[in-house]
Amino acid sequence: MQLSGRGVRCVRGGREVLSGLDFSVSSGQALAVTGANGSGKTSLLRTIAGHIALTGGSIDLEGGEPELTLAEQAHYLGHRDALKPALSVLENLSFWRDFLGGEISDAGQCLKLVGIEHARHLPAAYLSAGQRRRLSIARLLTVRRPIWLLDEPTSALDSAGQTLFANVTRDHLARGGVVVAATHAPLGLEAKELRIGGRT
Repeated sequence: MQLSGRGVRCVRGGREVLSGLDFSVSSGQALAVTGANGSGKTSLLRTIAGHIALTGGSIDLEGGEPELTLAEQAHYLGHRDALKPALSVLENLSFWRDFLGGEISDAGQCLKLVGIEHARHLPAAYLSAGQRRRLSIARLLTVRRPIWLLDEPTSALDSAGQTLFANVTRDHLARGGVVVAATHAPLGLEAKELRIGGRT
């Protein structure tokens, strides 16, 4: 599997955010997207995910499931953790499992893997920022998709959480997955780097 972009251009609010950007990442590889605040890192991830329209160039996936779109084969984990505060930790995972479909893993086991199994019946509103991020990572594990698009994935995580993230990501890569992560901090794993500039 190979995810690639050629001459990627993105315009938001009348401003050119990305211009002539090329990238390529294959199965088993991680791509760390770096750059200053406002350089377009999040815009790139959201464009790959299909949340922002591509203004020019192309983004292609080779070797994926031909009957599925790129968006249907990717997880997008943004700055904000997409949680329903009134639902319990386990109910949140169950919601995403039912909404996303696809290859399903045991939700309880995924919570155990990210270290918050003890909070499975606690409303998500009661979680700390680090626990919310761990729950978001559990979503990546509960419904398996080959491409992970991660925006500052280690934000709010303590050192143990950062190690946990690196371990689950290495496992995803070992399964032939692809990771594209916008980050200011080291990911704790081997990754290609794509540095982008400009302003949003």
